[in-house]
Order: sequence, then structure tokens, then C-alpha cells
Amino acid sequence: MGRKEAILRLRQVLLQRRDALRRALAGDLSALKALREQTSGDMIDLALDAAQDELSSQLAEVESRELAQIENALERMRDGTYGICEVTGKPIPLMRLQALPYATMCIEAKREAERRGVTPAQLGDWGRVADITTDRDDVMISDLEVDFS
Repeated sequence: MGRKEAILRLRQVLLQRRDALRRALAGDLSALKALREQTSGDMIDLALDAAQDELSSQLAEVESRELAQIENALERMRDGTYGICEVTGKPIPLMRLQALPYATMCIEAKREAERRGVTPAQLGDWGRVADITTDRDDVMISDLEVDFS
């Protein structure tokens, strides 16, 4: 199988994972909302609800990050830059892409970034977190719209 066919298969894997994450996030967010609406119970119930709320929130955060990486990978496929290391400009080996389909760096570049102590947040494109067109520099939470369809 050639590189092009392998990338097409990886696209299907990414699309399936994206859809699964969207469904999971929709469920996580509705569960969080339901937990916040509950106000009855004793102190132990409230403590357990708070702990569950925190766990659900952390899980949703991890899933959101992975979803953003998948969306970035799909966009790179559309742009024709998928599978090319953002640091070296060299092709990322298929074995790495099969292990981590949304990888943006080859192993050498990733190791160097880790050696220098560069965090994933510094590597990520956080400018795309909110796709909002505005002439303001600040974004209010009410400006954000979440679409899980």
C-alpha cells in the first residue's frame, strides 16, 4: 500500500474518531449540565456530585483537545500539508502517523521540542479555538457557540 492510500485510510480513522468524540462531548456536557441543575441532597451527595463534576469536566477537556488536533489534521489533509513535519518540512513516517494520526511533527522534532521543554500548548494552534470573526480583541463566553452535530 502506498503513502497516498495509507493517508486516505487514516482520514477515515480520523473522521470516525472525530464523530465519536463529538458524541462523547455532547454527552459529557449534558451530564455536566444535569449535575449542576441538581441542588438536593446532603453534604455527602454534594461532595460526590462535585467530584463527578470535576472528573467529567477534565474528561471533556481532554476530549476537546483531541478533537481540536483531529480537526487540525483534517484541515492539513485538505491543504495538502498532512504528514509533513511542521518543524523540519520532511515527511512524517507512516508508522508514526498510524500510531498518532494527528501528529504534526516527526519523532526527531518532537524529541527536540521535549528536550527544550516546549509544552504542547506552545506547539498547538490555540488561535483556532474559537472560529469567531470579530473586530474586538476580547472574546466573551457568550460569543462562543458549540456545534456537536
